[in-house]
Amino acid sequence: MSRIDQTFKSLRQKGQSALIPFIVAGDPDLATTEALVLQMAQAGADIIELGVPYSDPLADGPTIQAASQRALPRGVNLKSVLTLAKNLKEKTIPLVIMTYFNPIYQYGLKAFAGECKECGIAGVIIPDLPPEEAGPWIEEARKVRVDTIFLTAPTSTPERIRRVSKKCRGYIYHVAVTGVTGVREKLSADLEPAVRRIREISKKPVAVGFGISTPEQAKEVSRFADGIIVGSAIVKIMEDGAGKEDMIRRVGSFITSLAAACHKKAERCSAPPPPFPGL
Repeated sequence: MSRIDQTFKSLRQKGQSALIPFIVAGDPDLATTEALVLQMAQAGADIIELGVPYSDPLADGPTIQAASQRALPRGVNLKSVLTLAKNLKEKTIPLVIMTYFNPIYQYGLKAFAGECKECGIAGVIIPDLPPEEAGPWIEEARKVRVDTIFLTAPTSTPERIRRVSKKCRGYIYHVAVTGVTGVREKLSADLEPAVRRIREISKKPVAVGFGISTPEQAKEVSRFADGIIVGSAIVKIMEDGAGKEDMIRRVGSFITSLAAACHKKAERCSAPPPPFPGL
């Protein structure tokens, strides 16, 4: 059982959902990222996703793109993010790296997997690597017990969800919207039925991301999902607080409010899911 599996198992036994914050490593610098990771873990985060800044992202909205553009001129790359993770290896909760496939390909699949193990990385998310083409990476990742997390979307068919579930380890990352990351004032009414349909097909934990930005939204989604991923709202606090002494404290306070929402015991949804649209 991986560290991520253990985390979800422990939370399920307590009737809680996982809080999974996302930040871009190196925004505004790696020393601040290290301090933020420790602060978020202390404030109640269960797993932390570290984004590797990338110049040509597919899934990142304007807020995350701006964070990458602040980090890239400082030379932050896959190697330096792994070094950061190594410094945190014995100090914190499971870390997941989110990056695109080209940097991994250039690094070398075997070398990257080995570095992940050495640095204590628990999982990897590669948004532009579909499960159909991920065989060589999965083989290397499983040799070193690093989870590979795949994404589903509102448009995913039952066949697609089964394929993702078969290849996925750790958790399924369900994208709440058909679009890029970013704060949304209102969540889609179709989100709950979509997650329930995934849970009917797969026994893997389902974590929902893209658009969740308030404790109220986190509490609502926790009712039917195993994990809540919050990125843009945190990065926006960092952007607004750039250069201010209390920026890390403000992020910590926000994480505390989200954790309270995710960890509060709530009656889980048990109603059968509606059929897939169009079937």
